[in-house]
Parts: sequence; C-alpha cells; structure tokens
Amino acid sequence: MTNIRFLSFLMLLLAVTNSYAQNTPIQNYPKITGYVGILHPIVTYSSTTTDTNFDGHYVVGMPTGINLWKSQKIGFSAEFVPSVRAQDGSSKMANFTFHPGVLVALGDGFILAGRLAFETSGRYGVTPVLNKTLIKNKNCSYFAALPLPVRFGNDKPTSFTIGFQFGIAF
Repeated sequence: MTNIRFLSFLMLLLAVTNSYAQNTPIQNYPKITGYVGILHPIVTYSSTTTDTNFDGHYVVGMPTGINLWKSQKIGFSAEFVPSVRAQDGSSKMANFTFHPGVLVALGDGFILAGRLAFETSGRYGVTPVLNKTLIKNKNCSYFAALPLPVRFGNDKPTSFTIGFQFGIAF
C-alpha cells in the first residue's frame, strides 16, 4: 500500500511539473533582442558652459541597438545613435555615436548599461545608462532610461550630460 501511495504521489508531482513546464516559457541563451528609442539630452555641464536643450535649440537622438544576452544577468550591447539639431529655423544631423557596452540585469526590470562612446564629432567617453522596463508584453516591452554621458576630446572641456530616453524593445 505504501508503494502505491508513493507512486501516486510521484505521478501527481510529475503531472503538476509537466503542466507548469508547458505553461512557463523557457528562456534559451544566448538571446538576441533589439530596441529603438527617442533620446532627449536635457542639460550638459562643462567647465565653460551649461547648455540646456529646448533653450534656443533642440537636439534629439534615435538610439537603435542590438543586445546579445549571454545569460539572464549579463549581456553585450551595440547601440547606434544619430542626433539631429534644430536651431534658427533649420535642422541637420549633428552627430553619430557608436555605443558598445555591457548590460547587467539588476532585477525588477532594471538594467545597468555601461557603454563606451565614440562620436563623429571627435569626442569620446563613457555613458552609464540606468534602464527600467515599464510595460512588458509578449512580443515587446516599453522602457525608460536615464543616460549620463561623459565626454572628452576634440580640444573641448570634459562634459557631463543628463538625458532622458524612452523606447520599445523587441
């Protein structure tokens, strides 16, 4: 009788486990994701000036990237950011940034991206980005991010920018 109870328990456990496994998507790694967004630099500080976006000019970027997640916690990202500047009734592409970096999942939808930056303006530097997934759907998710670029080079003083980014990942 004990063997029958034990076998019944095992069959029940197997059935519950199998049912749960069929309803839970399994993440396979490496995993590739992509995203696109809109970037608004809010204010840039340097030793010579403070430059505020929307004050006499408007700069907007369109970050587009590919993420290669090695595991649930860590990945690599390559981001490409063309920027447009509108001022005095005209606009032009002002800069293009190549942003390779490392992704670290912090939990609760937060991701820290540590990026290097190489710009066509001749500047270079680092860009730490704190990213938060706001809405997660089956096929995409919506996020907001706080990029904090630090730039050097091209005979200009070091600068620090606070920006706001939002977008969609798929």
